[in-house]
Amino acid sequence: MNHIVIMAGGIGSRFWPLSTPEFPKQFIDILGCGRTLIQLTYDRFEGIVPDENVWVVTNEKYVDIVKQQLPSIPAENILAEPCARNTAPCIAWAGWKINKKDAEANIVVTPSDAVVMNVKVFQTIICEALDYTANHQTIVTLGIKPNRPETGYGYVQMAQQEDGNIYKVEAFKEKPNLEIAKEYLAAGNYLWNAGIFVWNVKTLIEGITAYAPQIAGKLNELAKNFDAADERAKTEEIFPTCEKISIDFAVMEKHPEVYTIPSDFGWSDLGNWASLHDKLNKDEENNATVGNVDMYECNNCVVHAEDAKKVVLQGLDGYIFSEKNGQILVCKRSEEQRIKEWSTK
Repeated sequence: MNHIVIMAGGIGSRFWPLSTPEFPKQFIDILGCGRTLIQLTYDRFEGIVPDENVWVVTNEKYVDIVKQQLPSIPAENILAEPCARNTAPCIAWAGWKINKKDAEANIVVTPSDAVVMNVKVFQTIICEALDYTANHQTIVTLGIKPNRPETGYGYVQMAQQEDGNIYKVEAFKEKPNLEIAKEYLAAGNYLWNAGIFVWNVKTLIEGITAYAPQIAGKLNELAKNFDAADERAKTEEIFPTCEKISIDFAVMEKHPEVYTIPSDFGWSDLGNWASLHDKLNKDEENNATVGNVDMYECNNCVVHAEDAKKVVLQGLDGYIFSEKNGQILVCKRSEEQRIKEWSTK
């Protein structure tokens, strides 16, 4: 009954030159551990979801990469978006496809590019959420216990405790400024929104039908052509007409039965170089490196150069260095918000 939907359509522009529109970060071994981010996402569901129930929604130009990196999942479970329409149409498409295969399905929806350092704890919490949604028409989102006033994440406000570690969600909050983030941390009932949702397929379809009826209508139309000879042609015709909206705005913020599990399993959305520096091992000078890198009189740097034969750096303090396919980035860590702009020039 358990299924997983891995969302893998992003381009990861903040990690240029490692991540490019042709080969984005979810397909890169960004931690230098021998597995790419999407492979690590797949790995952490081992024993919870069988291969035939693993689904990946990605851009059509990444289908071959997904097949190469996740060869054990069925090719028909790789859903190729003709264009990006945000997460609500992405999740809806997977939900309608799963419903045709298994009307009793219990589903985890997860991004492909997050990092989980403690997989055993993660699996325990996922199983708790799946047990709950198997018997309740509810949505369970994993909330991360904050350890700092983070302005880069959305937040989940907890209300009363319901069952075991499961709490009712009072509200979803957008990324705050620093002052508000400090208030959230002090209050103690706010969690980072990890973007990992658990629900059964009935709840998924009913939720999208109720709160995103335009998308539901398009998927009902598309579902008539599932497994037909013209399914791809119909997908290319219908999917781009879906409303472009996130699942948070479309459903989560409107649904009356959303719950959360406060979690601590070493999660990061790995959205920028600062988060990568946080997750990599550091030397005595707080340098984090991937690749054959020698550093002299360097402090507080993050270096990713796994393809380079050798990199020698001297005298840098608080810098990012990255090399990929002959493209090199050297910039101050304090200026990393400009990388997206630089990558398009």
